[in-house]
Amino acid sequence: MGPFFRKLGQGLRDAGHEVFKVNFNGGDRLYWRLPNAIDYLGTLADWPEAFGRMLSEHQITDIMLFGDCRDHHALALEVCKAADVRAWVFEEGYIRPDWVTMELGGVNGHSSLPRDPQWYRTIAATLEPLPEHQRVPSSFRRRATQGLLYNAADVLSRWRYRGWTTHRPWHPLVEGAGWARKLNQRMDRQRDAGQLIETLSVTESRYFLFPLQLDSDAQIRLHSPFAGVADALKMVIDSFAAHAPPDVRLVVKEHPLDNGVRDWALETSDLATRAGVNDRVDYLAWGDIETVADRALGMVTINSTSGTLGLAKGLPVVVLGNAIYDLPELTFQGGLDRFWVDATPPDLETFSAFRRVLIDRCLIPGGFFSDEGIHKVVRHAIARFEGNTLTPD
Repeated sequence: MGPFFRKLGQGLRDAGHEVFKVNFNGGDRLYWRLPNAIDYLGTLADWPEAFGRMLSEHQITDIMLFGDCRDHHALALEVCKAADVRAWVFEEGYIRPDWVTMELGGVNGHSSLPRDPQWYRTIAATLEPLPEHQRVPSSFRRRATQGLLYNAADVLSRWRYRGWTTHRPWHPLVEGAGWARKLNQRMDRQRDAGQLIETLSVTESRYFLFPLQLDSDAQIRLHSPFAGVADALKMVIDSFAAHAPPDVRLVVKEHPLDNGVRDWALETSDLATRAGVNDRVDYLAWGDIETVADRALGMVTINSTSGTLGLAKGLPVVVLGNAIYDLPELTFQGGLDRFWVDATPPDLETFSAFRRVLIDRCLIPGGFFSDEGIHKVVRHAIARFEGNTLTPD
C-alpha cells in the first residue's frame, strides 16, 4: 500500500510505541525506510516458526497487516492466536469511498461481526449520530505508480528474497504487459464506455448491474463458491438469460484495477452469445460505477464492497458469495434466479444502523492513495489502537 505502513509506523513511534517491520520482498523494503526492519529470507514452510521467534524475541503485543488471506498473513494470524497477540487487519473499506477497514482478528469472511440485522439496530441506537463525513481525495495515477514501483523492486530483488512466494497468480512482468495493453487502449475504452452510458440514459434502458471483481482476490478464492470470476460470470449470464424479463439488460462493469491479463469483454460477449442474449448484455470497461449504478434496477455481486454502494443508493442487491453485508432486510435472500423478477430494495433504516456500527467497530476515515487520506487513516488508526475515539473528519 505504498508509504502507508511507513507513515503508520512513524506515527506509532512518535506516540511512544516500539515498531518492527517484516519485509518479505524488495517492494516491502523500498517503502519502509525506518529502523527495526527485519528481512525474512526463509521459505513459507519455515515462516510460522520464524515468526513465533520474532514475537517472543521482541515482546510483540500487536501486529498490523493488510488483508488476512495472503499465505504469510494467514499463517501469522494462527501464530498470533496461539500466542495471544492482537492482530489488526487493514483492508479497503467495507463502505467506500472515504473509509478504510481496521478490524481486530480478521476481515470480510473472517470477520467476527454478527449477521443479525436486529443486533445492528440495537447497537446503533446506543451510538451518537455522526457529523457530516468529508470526502477524501484519491489518485488512481498514484495508486498505479506505487504498484509499479513495488513490483519493480520485487522483481529486481528476487535474488535476495529467494524464499518469497507471492499470493498473486501472475508474474509481475505478465501483469505489466496486461496493464500496458490497457493503457494503450485507454482512449478507445473511454470512448466506448461514454457511448454506452449515454445510450443507456437516452434510451431509458432498464438494466441490472454486475460489477466484476479481481480474479486474484481472496474474496473470490476463499470467500465464494467460485474458482474464479469466469465461473461467476457464466452463472450470472446464464441465469439472466433464463429468468430475466426480455426487456431488461445486463451491464457487466470491469473492475478499475483489473490488470488486463484476461479479456473480460471478449469472455462476456462469448458467454452472452452462447446463452442467446448477446443483444442484451453490455460490457462497461471504464468509468465511475456510481454513474451507472444510479439508474440500475439492482446489483448482482459476488461479495464486492460495491454492494454497499448499491445498498446506500437503495438498490436491490443479491450476493453470490460470503459478504459481511449479506443480511436479511439488506440484501435479497431469494437467490439469483428469482432476483431478476422479484428484486426488493434494502430497508434503509437497517442499512443506516449497519453503517453506523461498522464505523464504530471497524471503519476509520481516510484512504491509501493521497497524502490527506493517509494522514487521516494514520491518525485514526493510532487512536483506535490506543483505545481512543476520534470524531470522523
